[in-house]
Amino acid sequence: MVRHNPSRPVCAVALSIEHDDLQESLSSSFDAVKAKRAGQLGRVASALRAWETAQSSISELSSMAEDPEQDPDLASIARDELEGERARLNLLEKKLKESLTPRHAFADLPCMIEFRPGPGGLEGRYFTDTLFKMYKALCMRRGYRANVLKYEMSEAAGDQSSSSGEQPVQEAILEIQDRGAYDIFRGEAGMHRVQRIPSTESKGRVHTSAVAVWVLPSFPEGGGGENVDIEDPESDFYVNPQDVKIETMRARGAGGQHVNKTESAIRMTHTPTGTVVSMQDHRSQQRNREDAWKMLRSRIASQRAEQREEEAAKLRSSVLSQAQITRGDKIRTYNYNQDRCTDHRAGLDVHNLPNVLEGGETLDKVMEAAREWLVGQEIELLVMEEEAKVK
Repeated sequence: MVRHNPSRPVCAVALSIEHDDLQESLSSSFDAVKAKRAGQLGRVASALRAWETAQSSISELSSMAEDPEQDPDLASIARDELEGERARLNLLEKKLKESLTPRHAFADLPCMIEFRPGPGGLEGRYFTDTLFKMYKALCMRRGYRANVLKYEMSEAAGDQSSSSGEQPVQEAILEIQDRGAYDIFRGEAGMHRVQRIPSTESKGRVHTSAVAVWVLPSFPEGGGGENVDIEDPESDFYVNPQDVKIETMRARGAGGQHVNKTESAIRMTHTPTGTVVSMQDHRSQQRNREDAWKMLRSRIASQRAEQREEEAAKLRSSVLSQAQITRGDKIRTYNYNQDRCTDHRAGLDVHNLPNVLEGGETLDKVMEAAREWLVGQEIELLVMEEEAKVK
């Protein structure tokens, strides 16, 4: 089998045939399991039909454009239409690839983006602030509903800020409340590296720092929605209150006399996993408690999903295991001196770094390339699994 070859969508053809067979079977007698499978394969069959139609159209137009006996005017029209049809085929190929990958369990959920500086002292903390503002600006430009759950400075840095106004952030959490946000941002998880000359560097040397970005599933406002029930013990988001140790304390840092004099800060520890969440951004202890519960549920849900993926990976061959994506991978580099942003997974270099850091359209290109790479990896795993079954 040739992988990712648009001229031979073998995997898609097999799934489309299975879909048609199921539909034929369901027309005579209904079966819930078959109906569910047919529904899952429906988007593959639909995408394949559109792709095949475009391929047929390109073949016909090519014949008209290259036929020496064809009317010159018709041949010219065919060449013009051929260019547009090829562009359409590229889009259909992307849709066909995406249709081959199963929807992620959290794909339709809102998400939280968590930022933490890696090794590198102040530079890492400053760039954490830059990335936080980058995604926040992206959300504003696209019209997403973004809510700052946490924005905590490093105590050791005091009120020191960089020459460009970056704050020494120790941890920040941005919640994107729109449904489907997890699917949009999940490709952004990993280590983001920055290379630049710090304002405090007297010898003009380039320093390298890193920021860890996590993308966690959240749940819609007003409850879990149709797909998530946080009170269901079978749900990834369920956390037994008896397993959680809750501590209250005085908030640290800026915020005025009220914040420092009352025990409004909350720290929650999930005893079975050792997961710790602390919140102190709000004056209200109740608000901090609600946000801490939300963050704890999201972290636990993410851990449970990762554990399932790890267990599934152990069942695959070693070559499959090596292809697993971990959120600790170095995924992107922002090089200030070269005005360049590089996504190492997609192999993409873009310039106009200021536009990237402003959450502009150049960042859209980087994120789309990363998403295409992620889909490609998932298809690769799917194909290898099918080959392993055959063997």
